Amino acid sequence: MKASSVLLIYTGGTIGMVHDGVSGSLIPFDLRHIYDVMPELKRLPVTIDFVSLDVPIDSSDVTPAVWERLAGIIEVNYPDFDGFVVMHGTDTMAYTASALSFMLENLGKPVILTGSQLPLGTLRTDARENLITAVEIAASLANDAPRLPEVAVYFESKLMRGNRTTKYSTENFDAFDSPNHPVLAEAGIHILYNSTAILQEPAGPFTVHRRMSDRGGVVPVFPGISPDLVSGVLGVESLEAVILQTYGSGNIPRQDWLLNALEAAVHRGVAVVNVTQCSRGFVEQGLYENSRRLTGLGVIGGADMTLEAALAKTMHLLALGCRSEAFHRAMTASLRGELSPV
Repeated sequence: MKASSVLLIYTGGTIGMVHDGVSGSLIPFDLRHIYDVMPELKRLPVTIDFVSLDVPIDSSDVTPAVWERLAGIIEVNYPDFDGFVVMHGTDTMAYTASALSFMLENLGKPVILTGSQLPLGTLRTDARENLITAVEIAASLANDAPRLPEVAVYFESKLMRGNRTTKYSTENFDAFDSPNHPVLAEAGIHILYNSTAILQEPAGPFTVHRRMSDRGGVVPVFPGISPDLVSGVLGVESLEAVILQTYGSGNIPRQDWLLNALEAAVHRGVAVVNVTQCSRGFVEQGLYENSRRLTGLGVIGGADMTLEAALAKTMHLLALGCRSEAFHRAMTASLRGELSPV
């Protein structure tokens, strides 16, 4: 059995912070010294190499340009490694995981994002277990082939599909959840893989789509939502698609001005995708009268996609040039396991 190799990619965030020996303040550590900070990694039967963004960032500063940089790093190094671990801040980790899942088509190797709630340099940190297990999973082979051919998030003993993941807690160590899809693996004394939940190895060639469109937006529905707010978003001249975050199974207020605004947007070519504000369950347009009217306007039901997945998928499809019926077909199809069968 051949030895596995993993590329560790550091973007920034809490997981990479240690105490400065002079000031005592938390500062980003140099990946070249990771074995000094985490000698446990030496005990893994894995060859680890390292790369970092030129300037590590807080995850709240993540932009599509960062996703493009990460996709490029993976593309260049893809032939040389069995798996990849992205050390990432927690605030936008689910967005990055969703984006990479669409940018990396026919991915045949693990790309695992992980982070921590407490910095690596603190006493009770969760960073050590998260990073060690993420590396172990990224290096895992079955019959000399990578065990996990998809983008995933590992956090507090759970391995979750990246585009099914959302951050739900700022306090708990298990800060992430996969509300509408079972976990891919659980780490206890042993790492137990849920093979029926993992994507099958792709048949086509690995392809990287580096571009993501910035012509999408989000409109959350709430009691008292105003015409000015909706028209301010839908009226943006460059807008090509919008995610409508609705109540429950896809409902909106029964107000003519809102329906008229959505109809006008669809008429001028803006794709509108309906996702629920609830963490679990499906959008079922037509279950109630208010949502049935959305279907008549041409609004696309987003089924059980998370907001993060719906937004990343929209940005990906727009960058590919999908519009109108092609966009509708792709948005309602499961491209990377982001949708459950209806």
